[in-house]
Amino acid sequence: MSTKRDYYEILGITKSASDADIKAAYRKMALQWHPDKHANDKKAAEEKFKEINEAYQVVSDPKKKQAYDQFGHSAFEGAAGMGGNPFAGGFRTGAGPFTWSYSTSSGGGNPFGGFADDAAGGDPFDIFEQFFGGSGFSRQPRKPRYSLTIEFMDAIKGAEKTVIIQGNEKKIKIPPGANDGTRIQYADFDVTIDVRPDSRFSREGNDLFVEQDISIATAVLGGQIEVEAIDKPVKLKVRQGTQPNTLIRLRGEGVPHLRGKGRGDLYIRLKVSIPEKINSRQRELIKQFEDAS
Repeated sequence: MSTKRDYYEILGITKSASDADIKAAYRKMALQWHPDKHANDKKAAEEKFKEINEAYQVVSDPKKKQAYDQFGHSAFEGAAGMGGNPFAGGFRTGAGPFTWSYSTSSGGGNPFGGFADDAAGGDPFDIFEQFFGGSGFSRQPRKPRYSLTIEFMDAIKGAEKTVIIQGNEKKIKIPPGANDGTRIQYADFDVTIDVRPDSRFSREGNDLFVEQDISIATAVLGGQIEVEAIDKPVKLKVRQGTQPNTLIRLRGEGVPHLRGKGRGDLYIRLKVSIPEKINSRQRELIKQFEDAS
């Protein structure tokens, strides 16, 4: 009897999970357990990472998933199995679905499809990869990897940083739209980007989120406000009777797409500001408003 953990449990999903849910769960777990993020216990992380890849390869393939749902792990165990090796013809032992780059991206079953387009040209970003792009189990000698921490807006807008690597001064170009885990490959070393959080903006993929306070009067009567965006302030019309936590979407005001055209969106959540103290005149007017209502 197999002692392997249930594939769905490994990925934190149920049998009824959609293709999108499976990909999202795999992406989250693979990023969490990539060996390079666990320097203190890399061996255990490598085993966990392999386990996650193995689970994804089965449940993301309709035929393998069907066999697994019916027979469990025994579906892939020698004569008792229904499908032989679950990775035959599809699983790359040394790489896994977590590995891809601009030069190799082809869509299909890649769980990270949509995060980048094929690169062109001859600069180092032709082999620019998002979400660690390379496997922790490659047979080739591993290049030194350096971590570079940058500000939130430098990641959004792009920047050039001068760093000292192996005793030499190097200029690192940060492309617009970089994010945590963005990896830049050079001939002799790799650079992984870490992004400091911003006090005002939060980010999900290529979309930005920001909270904007408005007064009670503006919420009730409507009006025009000015909201900070990444390029310049934008004017926004607030409708009469706007409710607290109303979410407004501004198309094309978000994060630039890596190596592609277009940008994400900016979402503005309106927070109605309630004064903690009011004077007698304000109290009287509010009471009159309440009575009239």
